[in-house]
Amino acid sequence: MSDSAGFVYVVDDDASVREGVARLIRSAGVMTQTFASGEEFLATAQPKNPSCLVLDVNLPGLTGLDLQQELAKSGLQVPIIFLTGHGDIPMTVRALKAGAVNFLTKPFEDEALLNAIDQCLTSDLQYEVQCEAGFDEIVGTSEVLRRALKDVEVVASTDSTVLICGETGTGKELIARAIHNLSPRRHKAFVKLNCAAIPTGLLESELFGHERGAFTGAVTQRIGRFEVANQGTIFLDEVGEIPLELQTKLLRVLQEREFERLGSTKTIRTDARLIAATNRDLLEMVQEQEFRADLFYRLNVFPVRVPALRERVADIPLLVRHFVKYYAHRMNRVIETIPSEAMNALIQYSWPGNIRELQNFIERAVILTSGPVLRVPLQDLPKRITSTSTKSDFKTIADTERDLILETLKKTKWVIAGPNGAAERLGMNRSTLRFRMSKLGINKPWKVGNEL
Repeated sequence: MSDSAGFVYVVDDDASVREGVARLIRSAGVMTQTFASGEEFLATAQPKNPSCLVLDVNLPGLTGLDLQQELAKSGLQVPIIFLTGHGDIPMTVRALKAGAVNFLTKPFEDEALLNAIDQCLTSDLQYEVQCEAGFDEIVGTSEVLRRALKDVEVVASTDSTVLICGETGTGKELIARAIHNLSPRRHKAFVKLNCAAIPTGLLESELFGHERGAFTGAVTQRIGRFEVANQGTIFLDEVGEIPLELQTKLLRVLQEREFERLGSTKTIRTDARLIAATNRDLLEMVQEQEFRADLFYRLNVFPVRVPALRERVADIPLLVRHFVKYYAHRMNRVIETIPSEAMNALIQYSWPGNIRELQNFIERAVILTSGPVLRVPLQDLPKRITSTSTKSDFKTIADTERDLILETLKKTKWVIAGPNGAAERLGMNRSTLRFRMSKLGINKPWKVGNEL
C-alpha cells in the first residue's frame, strides 16, 4: 500500500461487528467510517479515492447486493469486500459475478480482511492513476508521482509550453506523451527529437528542414520536425544540449510561430506545441552563459518535475513486477516468485540510473532465470545499496519503524506468530504486523501469480 493509504467504509447492521472491523482497520493506520445500513451510506458517504467498501450481504432494507447495484448506477467505482454468513454463498456468487472484489465468511481472520483491504486500495489507486487519468504507460502509486501527474493533468488541456525536468532514466518521455495524449492535440502527430543525439551541424536541419542544395550533401528537400508537428506536439529531449547559436532560432519559433528552412527565404508558420525536457539545471546554465535567459523563461512556462526512483521507493515493487511480467512474456518464461530478500535489496538500492537502470537489471534477471523463481543477480548491487546514513543523518518515522521490524524479524528468524514471534516482541497483534510489513515493503517471498 502506498503512503496515501486510502479510506475504508464499513457497512454492517451488527454494531459489534461494525466497530470491531473499524478498530482493526484503524490499528493498521487506515482511516475508516462506519454505517449501520445501506441507506445511511448512500445518504452521507462521498467515496474518496482510493477507497474500498466492506459490506455485509444481509443488510435490512437495502441489501448488500442492492447497494452494490445503486453504486454502479451512480457511476461510483468503489471496490467491494462482502462479509457473509455460512448460508450466504449463493448470494456471494451473485455478488462476485456483479463485480465484487472479494468476500469473507464470518467469522474471518483479521489478517484475511487486512490483506483484502490492502489489495483493494492498491488496485483502486493504480486504476485511478493509470486508467481514469489516462496514464496507461506509467506505473506507480506513490504520492510524489501522483503530484507530478496532477501537474500533467492541469497543463495538458492548454497549448502552453512545458519544461519537464528530471534525472536521466526517470521517464520524461512518458510524461511528455501523457501530456500529448490528454490534450486536444492527441489525434495529431507527436514528434520527438533527442537534441543530444544529433550532431550540432545537422540539428538545425532536423528542427527546421532544408532545401535542396542548402549545404553539401543536401541532395533533396527535407521537412523539419516543427513542420511535421504542425497542429500536434513536438518533444525536444535534452534541450540543454542545443548550441547557443541555434537557441535564437528556437526562441523565434516559440515567440512568432514561424521559421525558414535552411536555404530558403520563405517563411513557414507552425502551430506545434512544444514540450521540452532536460536533465540539466538550465538556470545554472543561464548563469554560466551557456543557455539563453530569454529562451529559458520561454520554455519554463509550466515546469513539471519528474521524481527520481529513490524518491518513490514505494513504487519499486510495482515496477519490478511490471518488468518481470513484461520480459517473462517476451522470453516465453514462466516466473512465479520473486524472493523477498531480492525484493528488499532492490528497494534499498539507490538506482542512480532510475527506472531505465531498473528495467535493464530486471531484463538481465529474467534472462538468467530458467525456473519459476526469479534469479536476481544481487552481486551486481551491493556496492551501491544505500543505507540511511549515506543519504542523511536523520531517519523518517517510517525508516525507523521499518528498521525495527526488520531487526526483530531477523532475530526471530522471520517467525511472526507465537510467544517468541516478532509480533509478540513488537507488542503488535499478528495481523497488524503483517499489514505494516506490507505497507513498508517488507515482504514474504513474492508470489507472482495474480500480482504480475
